Amino acid sequence: MTPDSSLTPHDPPRIELGQFLKRVGAVSTGGQAKVLIQEGYVTVNDVVETRRRRKLVAGDRVVVQGRPFTVELD
Repeated sequence: MTPDSSLTPHDPPRIELGQFLKRVGAVSTGGQAKVLIQEGYVTVNDVVETRRRRKLVAGDRVVVQGRPFTVELD
């Protein structure tokens, strides 16, 4: 018997934090993103985030040096 693929949950679209910062123009390079994240200048959903590869999903709230962004993915 094969599993019914319609019952298999699909993972929501995700983007890594560093990539997101570049996409929204908060930084121009991955190196800049790395520094801001590692030095604690970035929060995700009101929590300081130090993992550059943190996976974000639609609706996550990101603040970079006081500039707020909301994750919107297709």
